[in-house]
Amino acid sequence: MNSFDLGYGTNGFSNHRLHDAVRVIADLGYTAIGLTLDHHHLDPFAPGLARATDRLAALLSSLDMRCVVETGARYLLDPSRKHHPTLVSEQAGQRIDFLRRAVRIAQSLDASCVSFWSGVGEPGVPGPDNRRRMIRHLEPVVAEAGRRGVRLAMEPEPGMVVQRLDEALELRRALGEPEPLGITLDVGHCVAVEPVDAAECVRRAGPLLFNVQLDDMLPGVHEHLEFGQGRLDLAGTLAALDAIGYQGVAAVELPRHSHAAPLVAADAMAALRRARDGAPVPSVPSVPSTRGAR
Repeated sequence: MNSFDLGYGTNGFSNHRLHDAVRVIADLGYTAIGLTLDHHHLDPFAPGLARATDRLAALLSSLDMRCVVETGARYLLDPSRKHHPTLVSEQAGQRIDFLRRAVRIAQSLDASCVSFWSGVGEPGVPGPDNRRRMIRHLEPVVAEAGRRGVRLAMEPEPGMVVQRLDEALELRRALGEPEPLGITLDVGHCVAVEPVDAAECVRRAGPLLFNVQLDDMLPGVHEHLEFGQGRLDLAGTLAALDAIGYQGVAAVELPRHSHAAPLVAADAMAALRRARDGAPVPSVPSVPSTRGAR
């Protein structure tokens, strides 16, 4: 029996009301959600946030579901520039405020952690300067998390300043190895950019692994695919999570599949159940899904 909870990311249900999405996810057998804070799903800047958070907490409790707070919304902070500003932006005040709000929401939801990434380096800014900026901008967020007893999980993201696991671990060391700070591992990213497979990345992260995102990918291509469309050894990856005693959430991350969310989520759960039994996931054509598309 796995010690971790299988979940599904709400960014893959962007055409659903949040509470409807949570119920569909639960009905499919998932026991957790990866909650992406966004203008349509628990907007952290909306009036009545406390009441909306309390309602979501009550729903999750009634369904016996866990959650992780994800902060990868595309246009929440700037309607014109995707993901802007980031932790490596010169003016990162909005991002810092957002992450601190996410920490407070996570505390109210009793979430496993708040997951975040570094950001794409700005043109003309040397790598060491980007890293220094990130360290400086992260310090108040880490302090907020420490005060509130909330864990933070840094996600290596292809194409960003921190894109591989070793870089995330090095940045944690540069911050003084704060106790609240660990790692989010997207296992598809391991296929895309890591020098070792996802199972080995899981082992290398070890006790610092606070959050897991599940999807398939192809080497060198940052595109979230359904299981069986890429090169991920799903059964081996889940076995590695068991082997290290991982007890957090492992949530499916398919943010571009909302047009067919219930069907895609059902297929993902079927693949996860096969993989939990040690069975290989059948290969399927890596083509865009047209199920339910209009």
